[in-house]
Amino acid sequence: MCTVCGCGEGETRIEGHEHEHDHGHDHGHAHSHDHSHSRDHHHYGQGPARAHAPGMGQQRMVEIEQDILGKNDRYAAGNRQHFADRGILALNLVSSPGSGKTTLLTATLDALAGELPLAVIEGDQETSNDADRIRATGAPALQINTGKGCHLDAHMVGHAVESLEPADGSVLFIENVGNLVCPAAFDLGEAHKVAILSVTEGEDKPIKYPDMFQAADLIILNKIDLLPYLQFDVAKCLEYANRVKPGVQVLQLSATSGEGMENWLQWIRMTREARLIGHPALQLPSAAVTA
Repeated sequence: MCTVCGCGEGETRIEGHEHEHDHGHDHGHAHSHDHSHSRDHHHYGQGPARAHAPGMGQQRMVEIEQDILGKNDRYAAGNRQHFADRGILALNLVSSPGSGKTTLLTATLDALAGELPLAVIEGDQETSNDADRIRATGAPALQINTGKGCHLDAHMVGHAVESLEPADGSVLFIENVGNLVCPAAFDLGEAHKVAILSVTEGEDKPIKYPDMFQAADLIILNKIDLLPYLQFDVAKCLEYANRVKPGVQVLQLSATSGEGMENWLQWIRMTREARLIGHPALQLPSAAVTA
């Protein structure tokens, strides 16, 4: 166990990889990765979670935490360059368990099928249930099981991208492990973190988990079809979100009823289009543009 979030020892399993995830090797795409990390690289333990590590001084724990996050940031930089080179819009979907993240994702895939190239990386501690739901929409999906790990990291995502091979110009959804704490600290190389909050969770989540909501570029307030049956103060929730991150964009929707979904779909379309502007490998020939 090491010093970032308290995850215990466990094996990470990634579909499409026949070897253990943390075995030293090169990625198929050009990551600036340091593969000298030990098996502890994916098993985080102290630091913000304030877990106790007997016999380890505070200074040493801080050093280990910085080393882990520094390595992760180098992996993330490799992922980000890979996505940029290929015009891939990578979105890191984060939330607590039960927010409706997978339901939102399947509804999104159904709505955009045939319009945009799509791919999904699913993160869960165990089972491939969510990846199976995603594949039922027709979108390619790959499952990462983190074992006792409570979040994805950039190294896992790099391996998954290598196996999944999302198309150039595609939208890659990365559904993180359900957790409003640890995923905030781990950059995956994504273009944007999208935090999903359900109205069933309470309007004070942004101030209870400020690191996550501060890291998010977009907040989705989900399950608004249930508002008539709950004591949830939308205005107060928006106030808290803006207190944590002034000016943050919040979309209110219901993945089940479809209310507000078009705003989310349009955000994806416009964000992808902005990413592709000026991309040399994905531009139409000038003759085709003027025809």
